[in-house]
Amino acid sequence: MTRKSDYAFWAFVMLACLAGATTVLNVSRTYSATSANSEIYKQLDLFGDVLERVRSDYVEKPDDAMLIDSAINGMLAALDPHSAYLNPKSFRDMQVQTRGEFGGLGIEVTMENGVVKVVSPIDDTPAAKAGMQTNDLITHLDGEQIVGLTLEQAVEKMRGPVNTPIMLTVVRKGRDEPFDVRIVRDVIRINAIKARQEGDVIYVKVSTFNEQTHANLVKSIEALKKTMGKNIKGYIIDLRGNPGGLLDQAISVSDDFLEKGAIVLTKGRGLEETQRANARPGDITDGKPVIVLINGGSASASEIVAGALQDHKRATVIGTRSFGKGSVQTIIPLGANGAIRLTTARYYTPSGRSIQAKGIDPDVVVEQELPPELQSKSTTLRAPSEAGLRGHLKNDAVKDGKEGGGSSNYVPKEPEKDTQLQYALKVLRGEPVEPAKKAEAAPDAPAPKAAQSKQK
Repeated sequence: MTRKSDYAFWAFVMLACLAGATTVLNVSRTYSATSANSEIYKQLDLFGDVLERVRSDYVEKPDDAMLIDSAINGMLAALDPHSAYLNPKSFRDMQVQTRGEFGGLGIEVTMENGVVKVVSPIDDTPAAKAGMQTNDLITHLDGEQIVGLTLEQAVEKMRGPVNTPIMLTVVRKGRDEPFDVRIVRDVIRINAIKARQEGDVIYVKVSTFNEQTHANLVKSIEALKKTMGKNIKGYIIDLRGNPGGLLDQAISVSDDFLEKGAIVLTKGRGLEETQRANARPGDITDGKPVIVLINGGSASASEIVAGALQDHKRATVIGTRSFGKGSVQTIIPLGANGAIRLTTARYYTPSGRSIQAKGIDPDVVVEQELPPELQSKSTTLRAPSEAGLRGHLKNDAVKDGKEGGGSSNYVPKEPEKDTQLQYALKVLRGEPVEPAKKAEAAPDAPAPKAAQSKQK
């Protein structure tokens, strides 16, 4: 092969591996010229031309692995905001994180216009204690610009050995100048479930959906049921600020409150890829009333739970519109080369609704009251939404072009000041409540045909 063809060949091998191919045929220019896929091979020749030129002519000798990593990242990032390449270290970190314990700062972040945007600080973590807030923009890490880094690269820089400091340069709406925040890294243990007794009501805060969520939920509720006996008026499941997590955990948590019926439908590119998860008999609340709290920080797996319980009329959903992430990401391992996180399906609620870029509208809209010192900053407390992310998947069911905007992500630490929580408690106890705004009915998408139940 010529040198130019050699690079085109290896570029093809790289793409074939990402697509999950197990056999690589002898691809040549003659073959690509007569193939139905000739256009893609022409583009791979272009990739080879550029790669060869960079390696031979760039002012400094480039790192070949870094070039390929960046090329893969660019390809996946161009698809949607949630597809990405995970190098071996990032893949290991992700596996640790889904187990519920990892090293870092304790913030959920996304990438916006080349800088890192805070979705939500995690309770009782170094970031929360340092005063990081929703919608803070992080522009520098230890004095180095973030612009040019992928989200995965920025997150990797924020992680590091426990007890080591990092300086974040933050831009916050309402402040004229950027400012620095020093945070000392720590082991972040995500306790997905925090449950407590609120008088005659069991309150459960679900902060994320990791491998421990379902088991800890059942354990916490069973313990409180033994303590309270028959004096239980109902349950509040708080999904506010929950960014999501594992699909199977969302299905299990939904199943905890349902006796039968569909929980979620996932639909890939073809009808044969449609899958349906069904509830099994058994309701851990013994049929008691359930209220689900959501807000602009409730995303993905949280929306699966809220949507399933809402459609089955098993729970009353109270709060404000959710984030609107209605897509499913599959982790595809690449052996020793890490993995890719690829958007492979959209999910639908049991009635066939897609909430992609639309969100879950609560049954009863209750806006969280802000303290006087925050009322002038109400827009800065509004969580980003899926519809606001560049390159997000469109929702074909939104015919008027009006996708869902973000809603407030603010939740006060004091329960007595928590407007949404107090409203839910009154509803469960049958106490008078002030009239609240009813959400408009969301347009239903056609329900996809379901194949036999199968989970990825």
